[in-house]
Amino acid sequence: MAEHKNVLLVVADDLGLMLGCYGLDAIKTPNLDKLAAEGTRFTNGYASTASCSGSRSTIYTGLHTHQNGQYGLQQGWCHFQTFDHIETTPQLFNVLGYQTGIIGKVHVGPRETYPWEWYAPSLTRDVRQNAAEAAKFLDKAAETNRPFHLTVGFRDPHRDETRGGFGNDGADENGPDGDVRGIDVPDYKEKDVEIPAFISDVPELRTELVEYYKSISRLDTGVGLLLEELEKRGLTDSTLVVFISDNGAPFLNSKTTLYDAGVRLPLIVRRPGFGGKKCVNPNMVSWIDILPTCLDWAGGAAAQTIETPHTGHAPKRVGNSFLPILDAGDVLPADKWQPHVFGSHTFHEVQNYWPTRFMRDHQYKYHRNIAWRLDFPFATDLYVSLSWEGLRNSVQPKETQDGAAPDDGGDTPEVMIGRRRLQSYVFRGPEELFDLKADPEEVNNLASDPAYEPVLKKMRAQLEDWQYQTDDVWLFRDGVSAVTTARYQAAGGLRLPDRFDFDPRRPGNAVGPHWAPTSIKAPSAGASEFA
Repeated sequence: MAEHKNVLLVVADDLGLMLGCYGLDAIKTPNLDKLAAEGTRFTNGYASTASCSGSRSTIYTGLHTHQNGQYGLQQGWCHFQTFDHIETTPQLFNVLGYQTGIIGKVHVGPRETYPWEWYAPSLTRDVRQNAAEAAKFLDKAAETNRPFHLTVGFRDPHRDETRGGFGNDGADENGPDGDVRGIDVPDYKEKDVEIPAFISDVPELRTELVEYYKSISRLDTGVGLLLEELEKRGLTDSTLVVFISDNGAPFLNSKTTLYDAGVRLPLIVRRPGFGGKKCVNPNMVSWIDILPTCLDWAGGAAAQTIETPHTGHAPKRVGNSFLPILDAGDVLPADKWQPHVFGSHTFHEVQNYWPTRFMRDHQYKYHRNIAWRLDFPFATDLYVSLSWEGLRNSVQPKETQDGAAPDDGGDTPEVMIGRRRLQSYVFRGPEELFDLKADPEEVNNLASDPAYEPVLKKMRAQLEDWQYQTDDVWLFRDGVSAVTTARYQAAGGLRLPDRFDFDPRRPGNAVGPHWAPTSIKAPSAGASEFA
């Protein structure tokens, strides 16, 4: 099989930038550190959304969630599903003649839209079981002399069904957890953990971080076992290995937010023929670039344009293959590589509706919070966590004799989540602009600062152009979708005031001092069917 060009895509679950190779000295991740030393470690890799199913759908389709329909979580009562007309990784690689497979966590649907040939879903945390299943998959590919594209979705380091656990005791009510006995992980201590900049230090957090570290170390062991299976079969020199996470760490101020803590994630790529040299790549890469990159590896331009039964019906992929820039150790100019990335979040769980979009370049980050009048919602696993319990009770107002909190005139210290006020976490404005070089935690909102108005207007316009390009029905004007109403604006004389939200005090849309025409753009082919 030496002539084949195989792909192993490994997806961690809720792993932020918490690996030894990303500068976390308190953790031991020797296998992933070794993989990074043998290939490329990206320092600016970004998920489009910070939610499990949604993010996986962008990886497997090369489309943002508002394009592919996987608006939120797939399981249970949420039941969000990818549109049936979307082209997906298994469809495309099946047509290429590859043996396609997925092992472990799948978390997207429906099955017909993701027709992996080898389908072995599992919620086990027994990483030996994942490796054994991968071995069977690899042997089958060798038996039929076919190239392969294998995805392995680890359960780690996702929370378990307890309030502070990460599956380390082998008891997980959310599915068969597998036997984690005999899988050696370091004995981390609460005093030794490093507190991430995005959250505050409370005892409950340290307790959870110990368990989180153990889960990450088990994941690292699992990655090592997978790589051993490749090496045993002589597949190392023919297999592109891509390691990523779906979203950020499962703590407040990270997962489910589009702040960097939720979407800036590990991306490690080992390409055969790279010479085993280590590269730290600072260029901007999005998870929608993963599928184009794998297709580029498999067959170059010919594979990028392969036809499936959904070709012409599915939106055009907007990502780019980063294979040509894999060994770039410096930021490339805009004519050589993309200078920014975009992101799109609408739901996590079905009750967690908070649509928001972002654009990020190497210095600035712009957020458009579409439903900013709503409280920012808590994901269930974060709300019930011990770390949130500790944070919310870290500041206690004085109580009156009847037990009620007094009006202290604002003298009670605020609960802080890292450098962010809890008030600012729950209540956000319609736009946020951050200078990431001066403010990497995205705390000081510059959207109303006159000195940054040119940056704000430029990024707002670029994000809106991207929303039109991707038929984003959450591009709102006057509280209504500018995309779904486009034909009525163009041909029916409909006028939308140039404002984000509907104003019941000034409901009119006649030309006046508060009104300006919107820049109407026609939706792309196929968009009108959703209007």
